[in-house]
Amino acid sequence: MTVLVVGSVAYDTIKTPAASREDSLGGSATYFSVGISRFAPVSLVAVIGEDFQERHIELLRSRGVDVSGLQREQGKTFRWAGEYFSADLNSRTTLDTQLNVFAEFSPSLSAEQRRSPYLFLANIDPELQLDVLDQMERRPDLVALDSMNFWIDGKRDALNKVVANADVLFMDEGEARDFACEGNLVTAARKIMAMGPSALVIKQGAHGVLVFSGDTVFSAPAFPLDHVVDPTGAGDTFASGFIGYIAATGDKTPEGYRRAAVLGSVMGSFCVQDFSVDKLLTLSMQDIEDRFRAFSQLTAFAPLQDGGSLLTRN
Repeated sequence: MTVLVVGSVAYDTIKTPAASREDSLGGSATYFSVGISRFAPVSLVAVIGEDFQERHIELLRSRGVDVSGLQREQGKTFRWAGEYFSADLNSRTTLDTQLNVFAEFSPSLSAEQRRSPYLFLANIDPELQLDVLDQMERRPDLVALDSMNFWIDGKRDALNKVVANADVLFMDEGEARDFACEGNLVTAARKIMAMGPSALVIKQGAHGVLVFSGDTVFSAPAFPLDHVVDPTGAGDTFASGFIGYIAATGDKTPEGYRRAAVLGSVMGSFCVQDFSVDKLLTLSMQDIEDRFRAFSQLTAFAPLQDGGSLLTRN
């Protein structure tokens, strides 16, 4: 089933303790499209400038990404520069942000895109996210949404409206607490889900992910890696695995969301092992399945038998 993603395509300049990269292909829609192309057809809607290289459009096409919604406008492509400092890469500083053509981005969907059964509204202005929802011919089977503190602080009313129309909401811990105005994460999750989403996915970076669905809570760890190069795009790549699983299986049960979260974590763990989408481009399905199986062993342990006790003293 085709997944429509509306977000950003960008060029990033990044410095990490491992290395640095200038004019690296980035943007939320880029990471998501390349990641999900392993699991489901994907159609991308974004804006690029006159400087966007044709080879990068061909790269997306080579992954089966529908780029008919890639709008080229006069001016420069959205650019971002940042630096990561700590060894665990959980902290970063934004050095430069140039919105360029992205500042005037107005998504325009084709007739086919308006009928997409799955929709991922990547991290863009919530007013644009609402506009995309209004353009849909019918409500998609799944609407997934990402956001950030900038929109929570600056456009809460519009964000409230789009959250109320989402099935799955992605936020990190700080964003969830800020959005709910609640310090306790569990209470914050309940307040947010009461607004409309059937599932809330709270990303915890190197500490894994929490998935709230109905009355259930699922925790998946981050996959332990001995070398992390660049965490940029990990969240969008996580979303690609999460939504990719649902689009491929149609499974929106709590158990399905759990497997989706693990597949998302698998994809995110690969993303951080290189700059841009470079690592994602080299993956085989066997690589993905092997790491998915390895995830199941991270927290596997023998449960208590019926009637048994935890500790037996001789």
